[in-house]
Amino acid sequence: MASSLNRTFNCPVELALEVLGGKWKVVMLARLKEGPLRYAELRRLTPRMSEKMLTQRLRELEEQGLIQRVTRPGAGKQVFYALTPRGESARPTLQALYDWGLRLADEVGARIEAPRPAPRRKTA
Repeated sequence: MASSLNRTFNCPVELALEVLGGKWKVVMLARLKEGPLRYAELRRLTPRMSEKMLTQRLRELEEQGLIQRVTRPGAGKQVFYALTPRGESARPTLQALYDWGLRLADEVGARIEAPRPAPRRKTA
């Protein structure tokens, strides 16, 4: 885990926000709680996030022990990102944020739209 967290915090929420801080980390964890995803899948599910930001946040989440990079051997070595046990422990928090976001959207008139699916490749 990042050595920057090996210090004193004044409140547990302060530590939690230090780890989950920023918009994209929580969004990425919420996507990964549904199951392991490849880089391209994460990229498609977070269309407003730049590739540079995605790469940085993946590294940070991995360094903090919340996700792991899994390489599956075989034809065309496949790399996936998945939650670690520490990341899995955030599942109830992520679900609570999701549920609250849905309720809040109704209250404020916001729309929640899922990213568009990737176009299917034509096979010959």
